[in-house]
Amino acid sequence: MTPVDPPAAAPLAGITVIALEQAVSAPMCTRVLADFGARVIKVENPVGGDFARHYDDVVLGQAAHFVWVNRGKESVAIDLKTVGGLDILHRLLSSADVLVSNLAPGATARLGLSPEELAARYPSLVAVEIDGFGRDGPLSHKRAYDLLAQAEAGVCAVTGTAGSPAKPGPPVADATTGLYAALSIVTALYRRDVTRGVEKAGASIGLSLFDTMAELMGYHLTYARHAGVDQEPLGMSSPAVAPYGAYPTADGHTVVLGTTNDREWQRLATTILQRPDLAADNRFRTNTGRTRHRAELDAAITAWCTRHDLADIQRIADEAGIGNARYNRPSEVVAHPQLSQRDRWRDIDTPAGPIPSLLPPAVIADYEPPMGPVPALGADTDRLLSEIGCTAGEIELWRSTAVIGGPVPTEAVT
Repeated sequence: MTPVDPPAAAPLAGITVIALEQAVSAPMCTRVLADFGARVIKVENPVGGDFARHYDDVVLGQAAHFVWVNRGKESVAIDLKTVGGLDILHRLLSSADVLVSNLAPGATARLGLSPEELAARYPSLVAVEIDGFGRDGPLSHKRAYDLLAQAEAGVCAVTGTAGSPAKPGPPVADATTGLYAALSIVTALYRRDVTRGVEKAGASIGLSLFDTMAELMGYHLTYARHAGVDQEPLGMSSPAVAPYGAYPTADGHTVVLGTTNDREWQRLATTILQRPDLAADNRFRTNTGRTRHRAELDAAITAWCTRHDLADIQRIADEAGIGNARYNRPSEVVAHPQLSQRDRWRDIDTPAGPIPSLLPPAVIADYEPPMGPVPALGADTDRLLSEIGCTAGEIELWRSTAVIGGPVPTEAVT
């Protein structure tokens, strides 16, 4: 297949990705690949498509999750439970570089897309399957969503406050697994290129939400294993360092201040708090001691912050070389000057009209991410099928028998 007008300097120009995806984890992976110039063909069920399309309707009648992780893709609506649908999928795979999936447990095997079958039929294909708990083990059969993986891996137990566990706001299991998947794909493509001509140069890659969350829990698991205790969650603080947290200001805001080493603590105590007695106190000399006496330090910092406005606190902290931040709500981050003054927003097309979307985090010299449109369900079906050699008669037959669908227009909410 020929990529659709990729940017000249796109790192992944010429790479075609087939995505059997839904929700966030796999779509995040393939959106990252699209941001780097890959062609991503999203295969969706003709009836409803990716279920994340219907989570809400706040974005001109479209779901916020969906428009977030599905820009820059083409949508083909195929019923993979039909013989014709599977035939179309294999025609797509025959000239693809990557397959990404995150279907329910066992779904790819039932479709004849197990790692063994894919390796035999497409030896140069990089096939990535994202699931909840891994390909084997006692939980491999279970469905898993972001919250379930976080709970199972202990993430919720270290978030929130003591007695009130919480799920982190962003879908960190889904998003982080998607990012690990994208990294794994780029690594496998590199290996494939440097071993070109070697038999079976493709790759079969499995990632699970649980394993990714266990990796992110590295500090907490290491501490629990060696100390024999579970650290209590501390809300907007960390059990690892002190002082480190959120404090009220005189003008009704919240400032976040923190130290990460002994030298910073000395500057905070003497230069900012004007408390040489705290700086000289042996109880607070090391981070270990400060974490044991966290409450006393928080009380001293709170007393100082409540006598100063946010702007003054941040100016004084900056001058002292102490890390600080303002506590913001999402609606405040939308208008954040650090985004607007650095031109981090771009308009992208959607079926219901243009919307602003953030550029990907990586800033690559001389490369402007394509920021392609969010596709309507099945919007590219006929064109893609024609590209892979399907005749007009085949396309008409498949549509009349519901093997394929779309395009389905999305009306803006008025």
